[in-house]
Amino acid sequence: MASQIPTIRTVNVIRYITPLREGGSLPAIAEADDDFMYVIKFRGAGQGRKALVAELIGAEMARSLGLKVPEIVFANLDEAFGRTEPDEEIQDLLKASVGLNLGVHYLSRSITYDPAVSPVDAKLASQIVWLDCLLTNVDRTSRNTNMLIWYKELWLIDFGASLYFHHSWNNWKEQAEKPFLFVKDHVLLPQAAELDTVNKEFKNILTQELIENIVSAIPDEWLSGETAFRSVEEHRRAYVDFLVTRIAHSEIFVKEAKHARESII
Repeated sequence: MASQIPTIRTVNVIRYITPLREGGSLPAIAEADDDFMYVIKFRGAGQGRKALVAELIGAEMARSLGLKVPEIVFANLDEAFGRTEPDEEIQDLLKASVGLNLGVHYLSRSITYDPAVSPVDAKLASQIVWLDCLLTNVDRTSRNTNMLIWYKELWLIDFGASLYFHHSWNNWKEQAEKPFLFVKDHVLLPQAAELDTVNKEFKNILTQELIENIVSAIPDEWLSGETAFRSVEEHRRAYVDFLVTRIAHSEIFVKEAKHARESII
């Protein structure tokens, strides 16, 4: 079956509820005009639009692989939205974030994943570790698991620290074929005993067409102005080429993950 471009809804932010100050980029819980609440990742935050790109790619790839991820939306922020905000830091952030931001459906009453309380089976652990190695996601550690338990199921959140090579685009082609050394800190690595099986399954799912469709969903305005590329389309193509190359050489990061696991169990 041919893959399709992800359908990502656009909502308008109508009420700022509270900042999430445990996040360095100062995301916030906000209400949108569809009557749902979202965790909003702002384009004006420290890592800017690149974090939103990583969030979109990571979440939609996880969803394509059958992992549980909250719905993401494009969250439109009006120019007048931050004028009544009394906190100057937040007001500046809102002013710098006019336009399309990214929202993640707020999972009310969810709890932070604790590996000591909620063990994960080897297959699921291996799937998550494999994906984070592919995306070079440095932020799923015991200090910050970025996973939630919601209605007794494990949900993945926050892919914004993925694809860290794109903050400079230096040697990105070479980076695509390198192992992911930070896998040694992954919170689920001790349980990830089925990496070879997952590698075969996921490589069959993540076709070039699927990758192209996911990357095509990135708004042009999140990709414009990157000096490393002559156009938005060239910039977009680089993400596709990186991911397709990395998937083709997945044995490299799987080998590193297995080696790291053997050293800690």
